[in-house]
Amino acid sequence: MADRPLRPVGDTQVLASVSNAARLLKEFGKGDREIGVSELARRLGLGKSTTHRLLHTLTVERLLEQDAETGTYRLALTMHELGASMQSGMDLHTASHSIIDQLRNMTKETIQVAVLDGRHVVYVERRESPQTVRMFGRVGHRNDAHCTSTGKVLLAHLPEDELDALLIGWRLPRKTPYTIADQATLRAQLTQIRSQGWAENVNESEIGTASIAAPIRDSRGVVVAALSIAGPVQRLDGANLRRFTRPAVEAAAAISRRLGWNDNTARKEGTR
Repeated sequence: MADRPLRPVGDTQVLASVSNAARLLKEFGKGDREIGVSELARRLGLGKSTTHRLLHTLTVERLLEQDAETGTYRLALTMHELGASMQSGMDLHTASHSIIDQLRNMTKETIQVAVLDGRHVVYVERRESPQTVRMFGRVGHRNDAHCTSTGKVLLAHLPEDELDALLIGWRLPRKTPYTIADQATLRAQLTQIRSQGWAENVNESEIGTASIAAPIRDSRGVVVAALSIAGPVQRLDGANLRRFTRPAVEAAAAISRRLGWNDNTARKEGTR
């Protein structure tokens, strides 16, 4: 099978054989663990002999492996190692930036990503609302965890012993009349948040602001950050705030998948 130019892209020629090999590998990412020669040839619109040569080459290069009994092919360990290498090299900034850009454009509200630092949250990513009336803040800003939606998400997913240690001696500051200021109420709300998968804040950290947040997980399923959609209560209150629950949860899950989290496995096994 000779390498011949398929089409020019910019100033560079694309090789047909490499393009077909890439298309073939992508078929294994569509839900099929093992695929046979005939089925691959049909999907790719290639002859069986061409498909077989591609499969043989990719097997020799240890990107695929063949089942000796069924004759079908599957991704080899090398591909999983490459995937793991990509995931381990992706940090929170890289994983989140395009997703929170899209979420800001869709919701027209401020999007924030925060991490827990003791009894506070620190905002490590932020996209401002394009609207005239909006929240103001900055990357690096800190706030009390117990009265923010991101903070409550992060507290809710701490291991019990870590949460217990954090609460010892913590006199919850009452920032507004709506702030949770006693530990029993906070614990009850954290249990609910852990169960429902999201948290909200209406006038708790500052009068006139509201937000809704969801957890971001790493490859082990550990909650390492939280994403929030935030804005003024005149736009985000009651049903107007709750309508952003699904976008927040889905965006946080998308970032989690970029960090290596497998949500299909989590649904089967259950993730704290």
